[in-house]
Amino acid sequence: QVQLEEAGGGSVQPGGSLTLSCSASGSTYSIESMGWYRRRPGKEREVVASMFNSGNTNYDPSARGRFTVSRDFDKNTVSLQMTALKPGDTAVYYCNAQGPIFGIPMNWWGKGLSVTVSA
Repeated sequence: QVQLEEAGGGSVQPGGSLTLSCSASGSTYSIESMGWYRRRPGKEREVVASMFNSGNTNYDPSARGRFTVSRDFDKNTVSLQMTALKPGDTAVYYCNAQGPIFGIPMNWWGKGLSVTVSA
C-alpha cells in the first residue's frame, strides 16, 4: 500500500498563489503517476493535474496555464503550484497516486487539503 501525506492549502485572495505538496511512503515502487484532484462545493471529485513516471503531464483545462504539477522522483513527492487563483478554485484538494499492486490497478488518496479563494 501507499500512504500519502499532504501539506499546504489555506485561504488566499483572488489572484494569489498557493503551493500544495504531498509525500508518498510505503510501496512507492508501485506508483505510476501522482497528482492532484479536487472536489469543489456541490460537485464531483475531478482531476486537476497529474504527472506520470515518464514525465508526461495531464491538466484539467481550467488549470492549464495557471497550475504546475511537479514531482521529485527521488523523494516520492508531488507538488502543485497554483497561481492566479480564482474563487472557482475553492475546493478540497486531494493528493492521488496510482499504480498496480500484484497487477491490480490501485488508487491511493490523501486526506485532503482545504483551499479557499475569496476576497
